Amino acid sequence: MPVAAKVILALGAAFAAAAVLLGAFGAHALKPRLAADALAVYQTAVQYHFWHALGLLAVGLATLHLAGSVWLLAAGWLLAAGIVLFSGSLYLLALSGQKWLGAVTPFGGGAFILGWIAFAVGVLRG
Repeated sequence: MPVAAKVILALGAAFAAAAVLLGAFGAHALKPRLAADALAVYQTAVQYHFWHALGLLAVGLATLHLAGSVWLLAAGWLLAAGIVLFSGSLYLLALSGQKWLGAVTPFGGGAFILGWIAFAVGVLRG
């Protein structure tokens, strides 16, 4: 198995596990403690986190079939960066109330978009 595929698949699995853990934490521990708007922000973070962890798994599986694709490697790193920047900033915003963290979120969204485009290009060129 190519090293890139292993790394991307492992990242996807780790991010998926973290999304389940953080989702459960939000539903059980934070629900009674956060205001409704902060909880909605937290839930958005979990939702995007989980969907993009699944995207990482898809990229990893594609990398098994299209080994050596720079585009797929870029897609994996962009989706991972998007999870950290987009969901991470929303988790911190919901928990801390620090509004400036909202300025980080669009960079994560941009990484998600570029990651999906890189995935498409990698598949089409493969």
